[in-house]
Amino acid sequence: MSDKPKKTDNKTDKTEKRAEQAGHQRLSVFKTYKLYVGGKFPRSESGRVYEVTDSKGKWLANAPRASRKDARDAVVAARKAFGGWSGATAYNRGQVLYRVAEMLEGRKGQFVHEVANAEGLARSGAAEQVEATIDRWVWYAGWTDKIAQVVGGGNPVAGPFFNLSTPEPTGVVTVLAPQESSFLGLVSVLAPVIATGNTAVVIASERSPLPALSLGEVLATSDLPGGVVNILTGGTAEIAAPLAAHQDVNAIDLAGADTALAKELEIAAADNLKRVVRPQPVDYFAPPGIERLTAFLETKTVWHPTGALGASGSSY
Repeated sequence: MSDKPKKTDNKTDKTEKRAEQAGHQRLSVFKTYKLYVGGKFPRSESGRVYEVTDSKGKWLANAPRASRKDARDAVVAARKAFGGWSGATAYNRGQVLYRVAEMLEGRKGQFVHEVANAEGLARSGAAEQVEATIDRWVWYAGWTDKIAQVVGGGNPVAGPFFNLSTPEPTGVVTVLAPQESSFLGLVSVLAPVIATGNTAVVIASERSPLPALSLGEVLATSDLPGGVVNILTGGTAEIAAPLAAHQDVNAIDLAGADTALAKELEIAAADNLKRVVRPQPVDYFAPPGIERLTAFLETKTVWHPTGALGASGSSY
């Protein structure tokens, strides 16, 4: 064996000595998670929080427990943002969503850490989830200015008319994020809602809400207008009940509801004829179709006279 002394990092040694001399160790700065409503980060109106733990029961953070008042505020913010977002060009919406993907790519390490803790995955598995999530966001960003050509177009009619069908967004959509897929599942149900011009009130996974709250920080620092996406955390059933019955909510995606809750919410949603997407088993790693894009679109058909067409020519 060699008797040569091992090399040490002098900077590290000095730092440790200074810490020892000071008689204390550095304390971590714990993050205060907040709701994301109207482009801002309010605490819950009720002031309540609940403990979020990892897959092994270790405490991670306190998350805000949203109240009915928070849910109503989120709907107000979503409705206020709807006019500007739905009125933007599809190409511009695609640019904004792509910018969100750029921001997610830059904070990939943070999301890998949070997803690993939330879902009990190894770092490699969490990285795979996060990369798939970013790719999924880019995929939906690319559809913003193409979906109208797929589901709309000119209709052949008898008579001198143009008959054109075009898709339009439904309005304010409540999204119950999947409970087990805290990031990939969340983006898979949220991105198609806003890609088509709707605004969203999202109820994050009750057990694993931290990736959703961090997504709110990304949205706030991208070009997405405030109110287009609003993120609430807490008891899924407690928050979803008033949203399902809310008269200014136009549709609801029940992806994160169990069978009993889904039935209850669907009954409440019938009061103002909300469009409802029922929960179903989904492999979020599988390539998505356009079903969730079209789920929250309405079709507007316009007739326009072309003038009288005859065998001898046309007249206008």
